[in-house]
Amino acid sequence: MTNFTASDVLQFAIRLEENGESFYRQAALKADDTNVCSLFNRFADEEVHHKKIFEDFLSRVTSFYPPETYPGEYLAYLRDYMDGRIVFSREMGYELSGIQGTAAALDFAIQREMDSILYYQELKAFVPGKDYGTLDAIIAEERKHFSVLSEAKKTYL
Repeated sequence: MTNFTASDVLQFAIRLEENGESFYRQAALKADDTNVCSLFNRFADEEVHHKKIFEDFLSRVTSFYPPETYPGEYLAYLRDYMDGRIVFSREMGYELSGIQGTAAALDFAIQREMDSILYYQELKAFVPGKDYGTLDAIIAEERKHFSVLSEAKKTYL
């Protein structure tokens, strides 16, 4: 079983935030409600802020990089892993093409936030206990988005 370090998880988180920003920018273009469009744009901006938080976390942990056959190989691997296997994928434009209406866009965003929360919770099985605090901080940031989106969705029930 592969063990991920806090550094690995934080690099995953940075990638999630990059992809999340892209998702929210695209979702804002699809929203047919100006309030939800504004919410999605605000969340895109917050994803940028979250990325900076995670980069700050990353600067405070010891990074582990295995031997590389070329500079940046390990980071490229982590990014490819995130893009191909985890929420907010680069193929989200295709996924968004089937979404019609504000309620559906909110549902899609809520599910993606929940997926990211669950992803980080599951990663606890792969990191040492001393790194749980870092993961809990990441989870708390994602829960904020989930809560706001869930409240916004109540308007459309």
